[in-house]
Amino acid sequence: MKSFTYTLRRMVRELAEDGFTGSAAELTRAVLGAFWLRSHYLIEYRTRTILRALDTRHQVLPESVRQMVFGKNYTRPTLDGPLPPYAPAEWNRLIDLCKQEARRLVEAQRAMVVLAEGGQDPAVGGWSEVNGAWLMLRMGPVTRTEVAAHLGLTPRTFTGRHRGIERARAALFPYKDAIPYMLLLAAWTGIVPDGLTGLQVSGIRWTGRQATLLSYNKGRTADESLVLSPRASRLLEQWLQHSALLRRHAPAELAEHVWLVTRQGRLARAAFEEYMMRGWVKAHDLRGDDGGLLRIDRRRLRTTFIAQRGQRQWSLRTTVDPNHSPQVEGDHYLSAATPAQRAVVEEIARDAQSDLLRRASTPLVVDEAASAAGLPEEARRLGLAEGALSELLSGERDVFSGACADHFAGLHGPKGQPCPARPWVCLLCPLALFAPRHLPNLLRLKAFFARQFRQMPREQFAAVFAPYARRLSADILPRFENAAIAAAQRDVGDEDTELPLRAEETTS
Repeated sequence: MKSFTYTLRRMVRELAEDGFTGSAAELTRAVLGAFWLRSHYLIEYRTRTILRALDTRHQVLPESVRQMVFGKNYTRPTLDGPLPPYAPAEWNRLIDLCKQEARRLVEAQRAMVVLAEGGQDPAVGGWSEVNGAWLMLRMGPVTRTEVAAHLGLTPRTFTGRHRGIERARAALFPYKDAIPYMLLLAAWTGIVPDGLTGLQVSGIRWTGRQATLLSYNKGRTADESLVLSPRASRLLEQWLQHSALLRRHAPAELAEHVWLVTRQGRLARAAFEEYMMRGWVKAHDLRGDDGGLLRIDRRRLRTTFIAQRGQRQWSLRTTVDPNHSPQVEGDHYLSAATPAQRAVVEEIARDAQSDLLRRASTPLVVDEAASAAGLPEEARRLGLAEGALSELLSGERDVFSGACADHFAGLHGPKGQPCPARPWVCLLCPLALFAPRHLPNLLRLKAFFARQFRQMPREQFAAVFAPYARRLSADILPRFENAAIAAAQRDVGDEDTELPLRAEETTS
């Protein structure tokens, strides 16, 4: 309402400077158009809203001006782009202040409760801060007028002679105390601002000592639920304990709200308006990296939470908007819309599932003694043509680390073309067969993995080579005789030149 009042005054002042001093009924298209063209979006939006409401109720605008007022905007809102996360130093200062304030408020309330328990009814023992706290502990956040009536005094007499009621009430019952709790809960959960503001006590389900299921309403979608982290659960429990004294005096329609505070001695839902945030920041002198007062935007709290979560755990952070998680963008912006797109997505899913099955399969390792017993069944499973078994055993189909059942199957490239896979990819391929003659090359690959492990960051090695190194060391080499491995080891020089590597694959 204040913003509309300010905008209306600005409109009257600027139109007067242009020489127009008439009423709304005397407005012309030229006067109004000139004002809007030099104004920004919010000024035009608010003045249009005021004039539309005025004309809807009183029909005072000329027809030509009415068409203009109810028409399209001249200006468009300026989009500043996605909200950036808070800088680490700013974020740490904000979180530390909120933690400090939450602890201070709890300690102040406990001290006042202990003090109040030693008091008595001020109507009997006389007025003092201790007796006033005793009274409010039983009557709730009473006002000066209510205390004066209880003591049999007039409000003016009470105001002049009795002190300490506001201090006792602020310590016992939350007023602006909800702000640090709300900011911490937003920072530790990433819940959207409208969902956090409208939290209900019935939406809290305690599922364990340190586990909480929190249900809330996201205005743009619907009801959502979130399993809170242990620290967020403890924070929410601490707030409910801190507001318990106030909640016992609240009517049924207010007691259900999580953020319950006092406002001028009356119970009310907590409001987290921007001007209240500015006042809280100014009162605690919270500064940003630029030296000015830190501007708290609850949407940026969610942005920072998502950004920090992406840094703490592996996540595909290539999102279009940093205010969205990968899951949100995948669900709402990357979904397949046409049948052709869905077919491509399903093909990708099938390939990924087939790859997982191939990695889980047992490698085919044979020697001359066991080939006659087990290979015919494997040949039928692989669908090999007649004569392919003898080619596998004789070495005609060797590729490097093994023999390939079908070099044109297209598991790692186009079907019908020679397989372009690198030497170590055969270790996880279901078409590969490993025989004793492959042992020198297998040991050369093992030495290659060891060199890569020494030279690469551990995370990079785990993503690129770890599955192949694990298959070689755990599933393939243990199935050969130790004597055969020792004999093959003598032919291994532990150099990259022993491997058929491309230039970009060498470690030199």
